[in-house]
Amino acid sequence: MPELPEVEALADFLRHHAVGRTVGRIDVVAFAALKTVVPAPQDVVGRPVRAARRWGKYLGIRFDDGYLITHLARAGWLRWSDRLAAAPPRPGKGPIALRVHLGPPGSAPGFDLTEAGSQKRLAVWLVDRPETVPGIAALGPDALDITAARLAAVLGAHRGRLKTALTDQRVIAGIGNAYSDEILHTAGLSPFAPAHTLTPARCDALHAALTAVLTDAVHRSVGQQAATLKGEKRTGLRVHGRSGLPCPVCGDSVREVAYADRSFQYCPTCQTGGRVLADRRISRLVK
Repeated sequence: MPELPEVEALADFLRHHAVGRTVGRIDVVAFAALKTVVPAPQDVVGRPVRAARRWGKYLGIRFDDGYLITHLARAGWLRWSDRLAAAPPRPGKGPIALRVHLGPPGSAPGFDLTEAGSQKRLAVWLVDRPETVPGIAALGPDALDITAARLAAVLGAHRGRLKTALTDQRVIAGIGNAYSDEILHTAGLSPFAPAHTLTPARCDALHAALTAVLTDAVHRSVGQQAATLKGEKRTGLRVHGRSGLPCPVCGDSVREVAYADRSFQYCPTCQTGGRVLADRRISRLVK
């Protein structure tokens, strides 16, 4: 799933490639992906793109009087082309959910919003204000803007585990499964630690790790071509997706806890005092 650093990099890419161009046509290929009907896609034809930005893990472009906003969900992506074909993509014949022509179709650049896999969760909104999108209206403070004091306050009010708090967009916006693993590893904290029990010192360490991990990832991602961002993300991860490999800090084997449709990774030596957390696939979670 694209998280804050990749979405910020995509927004930066659009600032350099889409801003200043005019919408020539919007092809809605996966009709279930479009969550609004007013304005209609044809209503934004002829509007110039004024800006591109990010709200948590939401990505959008701004016109003079509205926005096109997307959430790429778990398997979505933005694919840029310097010259899109004039013929609209055929529904159900590929991964494309929506296509935006930035100029006359057939002779201008633009981008596709694509989604791999059978679970179609990518969503697109055409709205007058970003707050019209329910998920944006419910976002907590952005992970790159949150202060140590605000982090302590929101975690102190959360009765779930630390991993859950970090990935809840209503608590902190922008962090997903991969970067929460990286942040917790850098801070030396267990994913299962109760969020509200963190001492001030550990909360400060978590804030420092959060800032360092995300800032570094943004710096590595911004300026990359959209097509290379996924690979850049993978090369920068130290524990996430590296189950069975040695921890780069202590050399212990990175371990995994798996759920029905996802998993997370951690280092026992660095994060849990050597204790191996039980894998839900074979036993109950260790508290």
